Amino acid sequence: MRQGVTREMLAEFLGTSVLLIFGLGVVAQTVLSRQTAGSMLSINICWGIAVMMGCYVSAGVTGAHLNPAVTIALAVHRRFPWSKVGPYIVAQFAGALAASVLVFLAYHDSLRSFDGGVRHVTGELGTAGIWATYPQPFTSIAIGFLNEALGTAMLVGVILGITDTRNSPAPNGLAPVLVGLLVVAIGASLGFNTGYAINPARDLGPRVFTAVAGWGGEVFTAANGWWWVPVVAPCVGGVIGGWAYDVCVGHRFPAVDARTIEQL
Repeated sequence: MRQGVTREMLAEFLGTSVLLIFGLGVVAQTVLSRQTAGSMLSINICWGIAVMMGCYVSAGVTGAHLNPAVTIALAVHRRFPWSKVGPYIVAQFAGALAASVLVFLAYHDSLRSFDGGVRHVTGELGTAGIWATYPQPFTSIAIGFLNEALGTAMLVGVILGITDTRNSPAPNGLAPVLVGLLVVAIGASLGFNTGYAINPARDLGPRVFTAVAGWGGEVFTAANGWWWVPVVAPCVGGVIGGWAYDVCVGHRFPAVDARTIEQL
C-alpha cells in the first residue's frame, strides 16, 4: 500500500509541476516582456494547455487531481479515500514549489533586468503576481471569494459531467483536452477580478516560494491579507460544484435493476 501511495504521490507531484511550469512561465513571459511577448489571451490559453499536459502526465495513475480542491471534492462526493487526501495535497504543494523554483531560475536574468534585482510585490515593477494571484485593487474580499468559489465550482461540476459514464462522457483519452478547454473558459470569463487561482496548491505553494525568495512577508499582507482566499474559496467552491452536479444531474439517472440488465 505504501508503494501504491508513493507512486500516486509522485504522479501528482509531476503532473502539478508540469501544470505550474507552463502556467507560471506564460505569466512570467507576459509580465517581464511588458506584454510584448504575451497577453491575457495567451495566459488563458496556455493555462488550459498546461492543465491538459499535467493531466496527460498523471491521469493513468491518479486520475490527475493536480488540485487540492478537486481532491477534497472527490473525497466528499465520489468516495475518494480520505486517507489519501493528505498525501495527494502534500504532493501537489511540493510540485507547485518545485515548479516555482524552476521558473524563477529560467527567468532569473529577465527578472533582474525588469526590476534591477529589487523585488516588488505590487506596483509598476511588481512581479510577485507572476507566481501567486492578487485581486484587482477594486475587488473586495467578499467578491473575490465569490469569484474563486464560483470558478472552482464550475471546474469541479463540469469535470464530474465530463467523466460521468452515465452522462455523455468524453471519448476515450480526450478528457484532458476538455478539461483544458474548461480552464480556458474559466479564465476567459471569470479571470479578471482575481486571477482565477481555482487551486490552493497553485497559489499557496508559489506564494510561499516568493516569501522566501526575496519578496518577503508582504506577499501575505498585500490586498488586505488576500492570501487565504485562493486557499479556502476553491475548496468551498469545489464541494459546492460537485453537490450542484449531483443534485441536478448525477443523482437523477434512473436506477438499472438486474431484470433490465437481462433484457438489455
